[in-house]
Amino acid sequence: MDKLAELKHGLEETWHSLGEGWRQLRDRTSEALTRFTPVNRSRSVSEDATSAPALASNWGLLAGDLYEDGDQVVIRLEVPGMVKEDLNLEVLGDTLIIRGEKRIEQEQGNGRYRVRQCTFGSFRRALQLPAPVIAAKARAICSNGVLRVELPKEERARGRRIEVRSG
Repeated sequence: MDKLAELKHGLEETWHSLGEGWRQLRDRTSEALTRFTPVNRSRSVSEDATSAPALASNWGLLAGDLYEDGDQVVIRLEVPGMVKEDLNLEVLGDTLIIRGEKRIEQEQGNGRYRVRQCTFGSFRRALQLPAPVIAAKARAICSNGVLRVELPKEERARGRRIEVRSG
């Protein structure tokens, strides 16, 4: 019976470890996981089973960072294959809305896809900003597949250091 109890304990620990790993993965990717909507919905999957839009995933990872840097909020978002014309940004209240479209790039030839992990289509991401910002003074740069957005904080959100004097 001792061996059975050890086996049960080992399985419980393994199950807990797997569960914790999945929880961490879900938590770390929950904001980065983005739904892509196919732009051309007129073709059905049955028309051409090897077509790229039919096999493309509807979910993709747009990893990014959001941090405060002194007097501004900075967002870096990986947008591989996209250029500035593919992106549209808007600040609504305390949220940065990023909309875009990742166009399909397909190799020419008669080959058939067996694995298709790239996502294509339009997307929308909403990022909660940690402080009020001045949207009119925002700067956005898209270079080498990375979108960088700099949003100056409002004066009241910047904080102010108070000097302590001796009395």
